[in-house]
Amino acid sequence: MNKLDLSDNKNRILPKLLTLQAEQAGTTEFLITDERRLTFAEAEQLANAMAAGLRELGVQKDDRVAFYLDNGWEPVLIALAVNKLGAVWVPLNTDYKGAWLSETIERSRCKVLITETALQDRIIEVQSVLKDVKTVVKGSPEEIKLPGAISFDSLCDHTPIVPDYSGMNYGDTCAILWTSGTTGKSKGVLQSHNSWIRPIAEAASIYFNSQPGDVIYNVLPLYNSGAWITAIFRALYEGIPVVIEKRFSVTTFWDRVRHFGATQTFTLGAMHIFLWNAPAQDSDRDHPLRVAQMVPMPEQLREPFAKRFGVELLPMGLGQSEVMVVFTPAHHMGKIPFASLGHPLPDMEIALLDDNNQPVAEGEVGEICLKTLKPFIIFNGYFDDPVATAEAFHDGWYHTGDMGKYAAGAYWFVDRKKDALRYAGRNISSMEVEMIVRKHPAVKDVAAFGIPSKDVPGESELALQVVLKPDAQTTSYEELAAFINNNAPYYFVPQYMEFVDTLPYTPTNKVQKFKLREQGVGPNTWVLKKSGYQVKR
Repeated sequence: MNKLDLSDNKNRILPKLLTLQAEQAGTTEFLITDERRLTFAEAEQLANAMAAGLRELGVQKDDRVAFYLDNGWEPVLIALAVNKLGAVWVPLNTDYKGAWLSETIERSRCKVLITETALQDRIIEVQSVLKDVKTVVKGSPEEIKLPGAISFDSLCDHTPIVPDYSGMNYGDTCAILWTSGTTGKSKGVLQSHNSWIRPIAEAASIYFNSQPGDVIYNVLPLYNSGAWITAIFRALYEGIPVVIEKRFSVTTFWDRVRHFGATQTFTLGAMHIFLWNAPAQDSDRDHPLRVAQMVPMPEQLREPFAKRFGVELLPMGLGQSEVMVVFTPAHHMGKIPFASLGHPLPDMEIALLDDNNQPVAEGEVGEICLKTLKPFIIFNGYFDDPVATAEAFHDGWYHTGDMGKYAAGAYWFVDRKKDALRYAGRNISSMEVEMIVRKHPAVKDVAAFGIPSKDVPGESELALQVVLKPDAQTTSYEELAAFINNNAPYYFVPQYMEFVDTLPYTPTNKVQKFKLREQGVGPNTWVLKKSGYQVKR
């Protein structure tokens, strides 16, 4: 391995990391897929050739190049090639299609769009928004149907440029990541080189503690910032290989880990829960995986999971697209509760503020807000959205929209602010309510949200929309209310409930709770006060 020295800010330029690794560890493998294995030197040469191809298409400094591609080595080198020209890369979620895809392309205002033959039909359906956008398609030339597109191979078939980083700054915007749009209209987060490098050098690389011979196994999609921080760019910084899996698979996960000799991984959401729920095998511990960060990992599952699979589990921390590390356990490993978020890095100041922007007491819940003490450690604003950028800051504090508390010597996550609610003087976490409801055997999915109280201005009453499993249609509202009452604080029993066939999901399967709040109470909604159920305190 060859961890780079980034003490000089002039080296904190993403494509320069590749140039440095090519010079210092050129024969070391960098990107590994089923189809190809590229060393750092080969990756540098190919990225420089791509940069020449993009320049021929007219890409200049600050232009945007979007890619709509499945996982592979190509998106990584496209991103680095784009940055070598001082331009900006924009990954598009490959789950997007139709109007959602059309709007994202249009709002990205890209000069070039790169896709592949397996996805080009979706682009063809929305090609009216392309206008002057030049298109590149990965795949055999005879399969390319997108009008006017050139092949990806031809983009790479150029004399490599000699990259010049002298006019670049570590605070320059290098990427735009579109938020998932769970609390409202999605926003394009402007990422600088340093906003990527900081969470890797000052956090992720420390707690993964890579050793010679380590191999990272990435199963996250490359439109997710977590994939780049925990895997792609961390491998680039540390000088170790990263396996880029096309997608996560429960049935082949451990076989693939063994196949590639992978020693590190990061999973998100329900991925590791699916692994846990898979039938136990005699080979569960027969693999090279040494360490994993799995977010969120339920506290009660941590030790059983680690014991069953023989892997060290890392604590979680907190980040978001706007601030990729808010809290980290990196410098307090073993000294704070595993389920906590850890502490902020010394380059920012943290405050937990109430709705009046006043600090809350220890143990009380407030919005996590921060001030930066160094430049370029958080996002550069929202793309083409100065109003949203201004609204995110108040009196110099950036408001994360996450609710947290400080207790037991560490910070803890409570809920998203727009998903938390206050009723009868209590702060209720929608996430905690959902965790209880999901334990009912008849529940497939649930969303908890607040409906403004008619009786108490400024407070909200708890509402649930519940999707039942197909074989559980006999479950009643009163039965579910009793289950909640018996397994949680009495105020977790909702004032409103409705069984629904589905919830309003984003293309990344996150619930758009703002739509549920807009719907409010309907004719089919169960109302606690009108039912025969009596809450037991």
